[in-house]
Amino acid sequence: MGDPPLMHHRTPAEDRAHWERTADDMLLAVRPYATEGHGLIHLPGTASHNGVHSDGLEGFARTFLLAAFRLAGAAGADPHDLAGWYAAGLTAGTDPQHPDRWPSFAECNQAKVEAASVALALHETKPWIWDRLDAPVRQRILDWLAPMVGNLMPGNNWIWFQAVTEAFARTVGGSWLQQDLDRTIALTDGWYAGDGWYSDGLTGAGHRNFDHYNGWAMHLYPLWFCRILGDEAPAALLDRYRERLRRFLADQRLLVGANGSPLVQGRSLTYRHAALASVWTGALFDATPLAPGETRALATRMLDHFHHHGALNAQGLLTLGWHRPFRGVLQSYSGPASPYWASKGFLGLALAPDHPVWTQEATPLAVEQGDFSRALAAPGWLVSGTAADGVVRVVNHGGDHTDPARPHADDPAYARFAYSTHTAPETPGDPTVPGGSAAAEPLDNAVVLLDAVGRASHRRPATRLALDDTTAVSRSRAHWLDDTTWDVFGGPEAPYVLGPWLTVGSALRGSVEVRAVRVDGDPGPGHVLRIGGWALAVDSLPPHGDAARVENSEGLVSLVADVHGLPRVRIVPGSDSNALGALSATPVVESEGPVAHGTLHVAVIHLGGSDPAALPTVAGRSDGTALLADVTWADGTRDTIRLPAPEPEAHDSWKDHARA
Repeated sequence: MGDPPLMHHRTPAEDRAHWERTADDMLLAVRPYATEGHGLIHLPGTASHNGVHSDGLEGFARTFLLAAFRLAGAAGADPHDLAGWYAAGLTAGTDPQHPDRWPSFAECNQAKVEAASVALALHETKPWIWDRLDAPVRQRILDWLAPMVGNLMPGNNWIWFQAVTEAFARTVGGSWLQQDLDRTIALTDGWYAGDGWYSDGLTGAGHRNFDHYNGWAMHLYPLWFCRILGDEAPAALLDRYRERLRRFLADQRLLVGANGSPLVQGRSLTYRHAALASVWTGALFDATPLAPGETRALATRMLDHFHHHGALNAQGLLTLGWHRPFRGVLQSYSGPASPYWASKGFLGLALAPDHPVWTQEATPLAVEQGDFSRALAAPGWLVSGTAADGVVRVVNHGGDHTDPARPHADDPAYARFAYSTHTAPETPGDPTVPGGSAAAEPLDNAVVLLDAVGRASHRRPATRLALDDTTAVSRSRAHWLDDTTWDVFGGPEAPYVLGPWLTVGSALRGSVEVRAVRVDGDPGPGHVLRIGGWALAVDSLPPHGDAARVENSEGLVSLVADVHGLPRVRIVPGSDSNALGALSATPVVESEGPVAHGTLHVAVIHLGGSDPAALPTVAGRSDGTALLADVTWADGTRDTIRLPAPEPEAHDSWKDHARA
């Protein structure tokens, strides 16, 4: 379902050539936008909050990374003079008197991010660029990197920009500090959540930040740090990072659909196939459970997915979006060159053409090999893949990238109850401008209370209560904020009104989730419970009907059915609110009237390539301490979702700041 499997029509050698041509085309496409000295690349589009100067450096550094992988794997063969072109940019960019000069770290914090790409690229191209630069230019590069030493990095993946930069400087006579490297290693160990998963820093002292940064930053940089240091890297450190990546890839291989799409979840989605960074890194460091043919199949399918859907525009430039240009998935740090972190997805080109990933026959992806279901304990996800339609779904009762100490507006990329490889959350508005995302009230895959004027409550922060093989439970306090602007780091402080506790449990099998909700507390007058299903990109908005069902032109079906207490059904249309299409539609079910304290409501949520053959039956009961939803599936298997009553209020401090 979805994309044609283009890669199946190519031999392994043709696959490699396809990757090389794609990289060359992308690198040549940015050259018309470079300054005269090549030190800055000013791609067209709306500037990030870091400003045009920073964005120009970003254009150079991120495409330099792509050029480095291309040169390294070709052993320096260079028909397009990549080495000469980027050497000129290094010469101009580090000259304080040149019009192309790069911003310093003091002038622009973002320059620290780009420094890591420059350092990594210089290491990979050392024989063809660094070793051929004039000594004064090499010294200027080291002088530009030097202020990174001793600089206190933010407590997230940024620490690795410092470590990688200093590691490179250490190998070529530049400045570095052992304390910086020790801090990076120690913090990273503290962020390790087990089973191959890192939280990208801690929020509220907890592991709550799970997204693609786990792969394209937290696994990539530690191993490359060891690669740069070579024999000076402790063997035990290299072994530790290799084992963690091997375990993570056992999960990541499940999180790619047969269409080649990674999971549409988390921030920085415009980096697209940067999600391949960890897959290629596993092959490079012999730290993967994937067979070589599966590694290339997964990578090539993902590359083809994005290019089939127009990630490159008519000028051959990566756009700001997921498929089409779409600002709803961006962050304020996203500028015209930001998508070129997708260069990490070309890391496999650094492997020689005779490496097994480039010579062995491709194999089917995990979801094509058969149905599977897993519980991923670290992020708190239930995962289901179905071979018939190639869809991978994640039900999310884990981290939501927010501080549990105060209520936040919901970021659609983290706070929804489910994500998939074939759908995208509704993200109306532009979160990169003040107030631009204020219309993004929780809808799809959300459980909300609608107040007397129809405003939806928000979920973040949520607390995970339980997770087993097929069920998961979490709890949050419904709240309404005066300012519903959201961002990945929590959004603005804003007055809010508190509502009841919502305890939500899920049972997931195949294409169907049973979602049970317990409402505790005084809901207030007129508060209606709404459960949203999957938002689908559609060619035209569906007519109103008596079923909460949407089907799109690709044959995907999104359906929500009432089991208990949610008899009202409707379809909510969307316009320019979904990364996968200009029009979208979300089926929802609602309670007939105001909900009551301690009540149980249950809905069935389906996403698949056809209507479900049969829906499960659900019976509600109480064991005296909890409400239970006993689920009987069509094949006779059973699950029980247990929704305990809330403990005495854990967030009394919230009341001090709530608006009466």
